[in-house]
Amino acid sequence: MPGDVAPHMTTFDRHSLGTYGVWVHFDGISAEQARRIESAGYGTIWLGGSPPTLEPVRAILDATSTIKVATGITNIWNTDPSAIAGEYHDVERDVPDRFVLGVGAGHREATAEYRKPYDAVVSYLDVLDKEGVPTDRRVLAALGPKMLRLAADRSLGAHPYLTTADHTRTAREILGDAAVLAPEQKVVVSTDAAAARAAGRAVVDRPYLHLSNYVNNLKRLGYTDADIADGGSDALIDALVAHGTAEQVNARLDEHLAAGADHVAIQVLGADDIATVLEELRS
Repeated sequence: MPGDVAPHMTTFDRHSLGTYGVWVHFDGISAEQARRIESAGYGTIWLGGSPPTLEPVRAILDATSTIKVATGITNIWNTDPSAIAGEYHDVERDVPDRFVLGVGAGHREATAEYRKPYDAVVSYLDVLDKEGVPTDRRVLAALGPKMLRLAADRSLGAHPYLTTADHTRTAREILGDAAVLAPEQKVVVSTDAAAARAAGRAVVDRPYLHLSNYVNNLKRLGYTDADIADGGSDALIDALVAHGTAEQVNARLDEHLAAGADHVAIQVLGADDIATVLEELRS
């Protein structure tokens, strides 16, 4: 550990993120929205879209007072692990005990350098270890069994994206009892099923149904080429994007908890003001 880094004192565990969180693109949330999300009782804000630095994390931490912030995820291909470790320590020094570093390999189709993602993630984690980033302050983007086992061995746990409660159940079996399991779940709070599916399909189809890691995971869950083709079958979209009344959407979120999740990161679709929808879900 670098000599100027204070010893890590706070231990994070499977309860540290809270039961519900919010997933949002790192440039898609304002300070006011972050404060409203915190006031609504959410435990963590996940900043997706592979932020290249931790500056967006710092902005949300500075705008709020208690809510945790996590990257969902920091992409190993467009960040330097030593630089990210240095930023982690800077954040931890200034705003202690509120940040979790989510790390992942992204998508083969998006990265020319993409080779052996498992080995690349291991190498990235090795550098984080050397630079003193605590194991319990990082999570891994993990879908398949090998990466899930790595998440259990080398981090606080797993943050699967674009999954179902069935995947959560399987992931818990692979992770064991101690690791955190924090899946993302897309939602549309609307009783208009056709409109909700349209909003969900617009996000799910491009890019995710054209990315091999997500397609392979959906096939492991039993979905077919026919389900994945042409923007996704209604059955697939309904599984990946919960819709209905706030009560019905909450019931879908709780399916993940019943299947073994500790925390569910909610991504709101089809709304101009996500904070209002999130407040409705927790009211």
